[in-house]
Amino acid sequence: MTLPWKHCCIFLLLHLEPSSTCLDGQPADSVQLFTVYKKEAAKSPLGQKPPPLQSPSVAQRRLLQLPGAAVPYPPLKVMSNAEPCIMFQARKLSLRYENQKQLDLTEQAFSPKKTVDTSQSVCYHDKAVLVMRFGDVEDLRSLSIRLQLSNTFYESSGQWWFSVNSVSLLYNMSGEASFNASEVYAPTSSSYHCLHVSNLQHHSALLLPSSDHAHRWTVTFTDFRIQAFNISSGRFSAASDCVTLLTPAILMGLISSLILLLVLVYALHMVIHLKHIDNEHKAEVYFPQNPEQRKPCYLENNAEEHYLQCEQENRFDADH
Repeated sequence: MTLPWKHCCIFLLLHLEPSSTCLDGQPADSVQLFTVYKKEAAKSPLGQKPPPLQSPSVAQRRLLQLPGAAVPYPPLKVMSNAEPCIMFQARKLSLRYENQKQLDLTEQAFSPKKTVDTSQSVCYHDKAVLVMRFGDVEDLRSLSIRLQLSNTFYESSGQWWFSVNSVSLLYNMSGEASFNASEVYAPTSSSYHCLHVSNLQHHSALLLPSSDHAHRWTVTFTDFRIQAFNISSGRFSAASDCVTLLTPAILMGLISSLILLLVLVYALHMVIHLKHIDNEHKAEVYFPQNPEQRKPCYLENNAEEHYLQCEQENRFDADH
């Protein structure tokens, strides 16, 4: 069976070695590409084209551009005695005041060229304060974000736990919007991580407004991660992820289970009730006495009374 013309061309190409005359004057990459092309074509079945030629530099660039390969900004560190005492990181930090434009402070807070000032942050054994001063941003003057943390020992668990007590926004010299963040906590030996720490309901609302001005703000930390009081080697410890107990899916599952349980209880109640009614209206079945079961009665001398009593007992047994 003869091969098609294009298969013959590939066959000849695979068996021809690149000579110095045809590759003379070409860069070394061309020879390498030809060798790669030959190997890929040898692996390809007949009738299937080998992958197109690509230079090594292009292939390397594509590997670096794969989704999820982007390296996030390094965490923000607060130093105490030449050691980090607070580490904070977020993939995105966004604020919105009422209906104004959303402010993205991610680059100012975490990029290598960050302009945030953390000099007012403090660390103690049982509490710490992270203060991020951004200065004038858009129409806001002297914008700052303050996170207050505490470190507490609980005898029930036998270990120390740190928590973010509150998140506050300071702006326009005197304005302050405070949020309660008591649900943000983790063991001191771990870091805390949550996909969203926000005051929005569809993000579980871990930040609860605790002042009138807080209702005017929308605060969202995406890929929120923080650790304090027990940082070693300048890196985050293993993360303790937040767990939302009543997500919409879990809530619908609980409601469905409750409905099925009620249906089951009702079905069992109806079965028991029907059995009770059946027992009350069940007809009595009369089974006549087998003659063989009759007691023999004998008429003996001077025993007529005993004979009559025996016959009476037999009739009574037959009637009942």
